[in-house]
Amino acid sequence: MKSKVYLIRVREGEDVSGIVLKLKRLLDESCVLDFIRPDSKVAIKMHFGEEGNTGFVKPDYLRVVCERIFAKGAKAIAADTNTLYKGRRTNSADHLALAAVHGFTREALGAEVIVPDDTQKENTIDVEISQKFIKTAKLARFFVDADAIVDISHFKGHIMTGFGGALKNLGMGCAARVGKLQQHAEVSPVVYLDRCTGCGECERACPVKAITIENEKSVINGSVCIGCATCIAVCPFSAIDVPWDSGASTIQQKMIEYVSAVMRNKNGKLGFLNFAIKITKECDCLAKDDPRVAPDIGILASCDPVSIDKASFDLVNAACGRDIFKELHPERDGTLQLKYAQELGLGNLDYGLIEVK
Repeated sequence: MKSKVYLIRVREGEDVSGIVLKLKRLLDESCVLDFIRPDSKVAIKMHFGEEGNTGFVKPDYLRVVCERIFAKGAKAIAADTNTLYKGRRTNSADHLALAAVHGFTREALGAEVIVPDDTQKENTIDVEISQKFIKTAKLARFFVDADAIVDISHFKGHIMTGFGGALKNLGMGCAARVGKLQQHAEVSPVVYLDRCTGCGECERACPVKAITIENEKSVINGSVCIGCATCIAVCPFSAIDVPWDSGASTIQQKMIEYVSAVMRNKNGKLGFLNFAIKITKECDCLAKDDPRVAPDIGILASCDPVSIDKASFDLVNAACGRDIFKELHPERDGTLQLKYAQELGLGNLDYGLIEVK
């Protein structure tokens, strides 16, 4: 049986107020939030945008969703997790400050905005899934403890997965930083010696004493390293990073296995919105104003993360007249994530598209 995916089209250059009205119509017609029950805690998984980036879903649209959740007698909390890479979103304090700069505040949304501090053990949780690549997923506890999740994603390209939408926003986006490292690489972080000054910040921060300073350079003992990525966050010279090419062939499968961990025990308690607006080559983690690479499509809604991403993928490529994501990232096949997600029973590749006027 095909899953339902609802679409309301948006014209390029359409103003925010017009898109807000369209989003309200889409929510009315799709009933995508009907699963929300009174007195429940609803986690809204967002991406608050990296510094200098403008592709992220605007707070004006998030406010509409928050208002609908409150109208059902439930509590809405907008949340994201800290990043693996160095930037303004590596730690919770800076991440929240940047979110506020981008307009994601309690005053603007009428809802609480949080970024769980995963350096605090109580904010993370291990979820046993025993999948092919991931046996134990490392998640932000907030998303596991929430009664329901609304996943709001900007649909766009991605350097590691070809494209990113609802599935990526759940799989990578709900992972603690150690979980992000688990997905992105199969080895411990590496030290770029030309940048390392031997300052010792990483050595002092490492929770398992896996780092030593030798000949005024940091050395990571891979057999001791637990992959927590703390060293990446504290290095003031960006001298420690993930070997991004490692594990590139399996990153999509790992990401989808993380999606299965997030969706566990959330059957019938998930809703998805994809904003296929200002579609860019790279994700919103890019610290610059990435230009459009495809025409604006609109907003999609579904209770099936596989169907909504497949529909978004098909609509963008149809508008471009070619597989734009493969063209932009020729070494990546983004359909792998879709096929593996269906294989794991997370959703359906077959969908029926319903246009809302």
